[in-house]
Amino acid sequence: MKVTTARFRLSNEQQSSASATTQTKLENANKLLKYSAIFWFSVILAGQWFFFYYIIKFYGMSVINDNMEIWNRWEPMGNTPHKAGDTAGNMLFFVHVMGAGIVAFGGALQLLPKVRAVVPVFHKINGYVFLATVFFLAMSGFYLSWIRGASPDIISEIGTSINGFFILGFAYMTVKTAISKDIANHRKWAIRLFLVSNAQWFLRVGVFSYFITGTMLGASPAFGDPFFPIWTFGCFLLPLAASQLYFYGSQSKRSHVKVATSGVLIVLTVLMSLGIVGFTPFLLQIMSGDPITF
Repeated sequence: MKVTTARFRLSNEQQSSASATTQTKLENANKLLKYSAIFWFSVILAGQWFFFYYIIKFYGMSVINDNMEIWNRWEPMGNTPHKAGDTAGNMLFFVHVMGAGIVAFGGALQLLPKVRAVVPVFHKINGYVFLATVFFLAMSGFYLSWIRGASPDIISEIGTSINGFFILGFAYMTVKTAISKDIANHRKWAIRLFLVSNAQWFLRVGVFSYFITGTMLGASPAFGDPFFPIWTFGCFLLPLAASQLYFYGSQSKRSHVKVATSGVLIVLTVLMSLGIVGFTPFLLQIMSGDPITF
């Protein structure tokens, strides 16, 4: 009887020890996932806010100085936003770009927990502004792509349109979950909306990341590579997939799932950081007026 009791106690101690170890692993995995998400968001925030500065500096000042022709410095990238004689179209493009700036700056603020907690009124008003802006961006994007011909090719037009429909659908779900006070799902839809609304930023950052990583690996990346038509859709599908993985990892009770999710987020964030490192000097070159070189 004493032997049985001793074995029973030993078994309980082993189970308690194993349970404590599992709990510790889970807590550490949660911390890793949390800091991975912070790393991801911090990089996006820095890149987005510099992009906002670029929009104000380049496009805003060009209108103030009545020098909208300078927009066509993007011509080497296949874009000629300014069209002589098309005043209405040029102004629509300008407002569209300013809307992208609002999304870049205000959208990031919407996702900051401190903002929601400390200034809920601002969070609510900024949310209304953000929703109205992304709706306008989607609708004006359809016009600029299909009617004005702002997109360089049919694949870009299709990609822009699909992204626009995602924006409209996610905006609807963001509002719906807010009205029903389903805060958990409202947050998820808001994150998805933020990501697809910034697809054009991800597009450009991804291009520079591709060139930098390709060169670092000894390849010779070029504009005719298959990457570009794929990335036309990947620029919004990959961020969405990453966010979905994060949601899944956050809810999982398995530490290895959380660790794997953290690893994916870290890798994607590093790649995004490389793209920002390449994209930032290019934007500075655009703003400087110097000849564009690649």
